[in-house]
Amino acid sequence: MSNTPDEAATREALGPGLLKAADRSEIVVVDADLGKSTTARLIADQYPERFITFGIAEQNMASAAAGIATTGFTVVASTFAVFAEHAFDQWRMSVAQPNLDVKLFASHGGVSTGEDGASAQSVEDIGVFSSLVNFTVCVPADVVEADAMVAAAVDNYGPWYVRLGRAKVPTIYTNGSSFKVGQADTLREGEDVSIIACGLMVDRALQAAELLSKDGIQARVINMSTIRPLDTSALFKAASETGAIVVAEEHLVHSGLGALCAQALASENPVPMEFVGIQNRYGESGKWFEILELLGLTVEGISDAARRALSRK
Repeated sequence: MSNTPDEAATREALGPGLLKAADRSEIVVVDADLGKSTTARLIADQYPERFITFGIAEQNMASAAAGIATTGFTVVASTFAVFAEHAFDQWRMSVAQPNLDVKLFASHGGVSTGEDGASAQSVEDIGVFSSLVNFTVCVPADVVEADAMVAAAVDNYGPWYVRLGRAKVPTIYTNGSSFKVGQADTLREGEDVSIIACGLMVDRALQAAELLSKDGIQARVINMSTIRPLDTSALFKAASETGAIVVAEEHLVHSGLGALCAQALASENPVPMEFVGIQNRYGESGKWFEILELLGLTVEGISDAARRALSRK
């Protein structure tokens, strides 16, 4: 990633990131027949002995990843987000409970897989993996942050779940920007309302803030790319200073970032909140941007939610 692209899919960071990590760390990459799509298979060309594919057998992949990790290697597992959920028991029993050094990078997260249809769209994954003790859960806003997350995951011991995307989304960060696990990034200041977003919704949140500014509403935009552990300091500060919160995510609202933010604020500083996400349903087949439009995951959806939150202050 020598040049920063105008737009790119976050999955594009995985393969190059693993190659860089392999130069400095003892990593092994395991795959469930999707290494080309996730880009993890790039490591096989330079380090064939560090790449093991298990075919369409996610449970076997997860169990093997745990076993390899017990021998001292850092293990990176790669598949699609919706298929990663097939092995929940293995992630829980074999990785989370013994707290092993296994990193799961799941591509094609959310509904932005598009034409693959509802069966391939993972809308529960953040909730599923956030429920696991010891797991760090992250969703990068763009390909640059995704690249930094690969390095951070390899360099920090313990189980990780990182959701990557198929859709090409605008690049927000400049090449070489840093990422710190558990630390939110305030991308735009504002004192009227705070918009907290993750993944591809971060760019849409920035656009919504610009739209709101035309009406004199100054919105703070926070990239909460680490879902767990949540940066409660940034969250409480936003609630205290702006008095209203909107959470925007490509996930079911009852179990994702919004639910975690609401839980944290309920015990510290309850403020009016609105949630832009998937409302108790699954996706459909279609162009990814059409599906986001259908589900209300839009710039206008975020700006309307901000106005509603403001009206309740």
